[in-house]
Amino acid sequence: MKRIIYIIPILLIPLLGFSQTDTKIYDIINSISADGIQSDIETLANFGTRHTLSDTISETRGIGAARRWIKKEFDKISRECNNCLEVFYQKDLVKKGTNKRITKDVWVVNVVAIQRGTKNPNSFIAMSGDIDSRITDPNNFTDDAPGANDNATGMAGALEAARVLSNYKFDNSIIYVGLSGEEQGLFGGKGLANFAIEKNWNIIGVMNNDMIGNIKGVDGIIDNRTFRIFSEPTPPTETANQRRARRFYGGEVDGISRQLARYIYKTTKTYMPEMNPKMIYRLDRFGRGGHHRPFNDVGFAGIRIMEAHENYTQQHQDIRTENGIEYGDKLKFVNFEYTKKLTAVNAINLASIASAPLAPKNVGIGGIVQASAKLSWQPVKEAKGYKIYWRDTTSPTWDHFKYVEDITEFTLDGIILDNYFFGVSAIGKNGHESIVSFPTKIIR
Repeated sequence: MKRIIYIIPILLIPLLGFSQTDTKIYDIINSISADGIQSDIETLANFGTRHTLSDTISETRGIGAARRWIKKEFDKISRECNNCLEVFYQKDLVKKGTNKRITKDVWVVNVVAIQRGTKNPNSFIAMSGDIDSRITDPNNFTDDAPGANDNATGMAGALEAARVLSNYKFDNSIIYVGLSGEEQGLFGGKGLANFAIEKNWNIIGVMNNDMIGNIKGVDGIIDNRTFRIFSEPTPPTETANQRRARRFYGGEVDGISRQLARYIYKTTKTYMPEMNPKMIYRLDRFGRGGHHRPFNDVGFAGIRIMEAHENYTQQHQDIRTENGIEYGDKLKFVNFEYTKKLTAVNAINLASIASAPLAPKNVGIGGIVQASAKLSWQPVKEAKGYKIYWRDTTSPTWDHFKYVEDITEFTLDGIILDNYFFGVSAIGKNGHESIVSFPTKIIR
């Protein structure tokens, strides 16, 4: 007797057809101010240099003046929202000779502002920008290094996101942070990642913003809508057994950072369809690194949001003119409206993740040699329901789903396990959705 499989049509409805929207997300987009961002970038660039090893005593020049100003801005934002932010310095001493770029003992000081969640105060989604700057010689900490795009833009974005989002309350906590020591060896990120481990923080993800203000590439392309999301494929902390399992079960492009990248892609396409997010399947630019990497190194999800078209004559360059080419990271090269757009991308993802339940844990999958796929997961507090996702193994995005309530396991009849990748997310009563969890165990 032949077995007849009936496939329910709803199972094949594309993802974006069933996306829910929250009107406050549009309000957040509209509240981001290009003028405010421009003012902050100008202030940061006018400190002359923000090199990690630069002056810490002056009130007008050097990284010390810059970080004190950033803290005052966070403190001001906190006062205006009835002290809704916990603002503090987090610092570590890095000794001379730690690497070739540390030519003297230096305190690497981060400026942190935490907006505590009302339901999950120990779970955090973070937006970071870098405080420090540099020119051609990474050890030159005296000459002018305005760092207008790299990375006053990312730091200004974090300040502006805090100004806007501090007007709302969220279930999960948000971290806005200026990280130091990036150009000298990613020391600020390493310090904060270790601090998070010491404090037993549950880091949902880190969105590192590094250069979000340039729209004209060195190749002549001008583009004010496209941006890149860099993410590594799998965590470097995975065990040998987990690596071996991937040979048989898949998941080579489904680590926690990649799921965060997909979430940002989807949220952006839902609320800012005029933007063109490009997921780049790489930790960072070829052979290079950013301040999300230290968080990845200890097992946290982290991605880099960055302009699509770089101009290398304006990065890490002594200020000069040669052969008619103007070199240096100057204010005149920053497009403030573009920085506003990418700040809005960050803000809506911070708000969405901070409004959502936590992602399902212990997702299991089964259905070997069967004409179906079975998913199971632990119940998530505050979840109204769950979305069971699947996609072609070559697809970069979660393309199909089935929504369920009041259960923590479900069988997708007619969906062959061998032909797709699967995941599960949690949906809150407010309609906000967690990041997708990829299966971590096999149901026999």
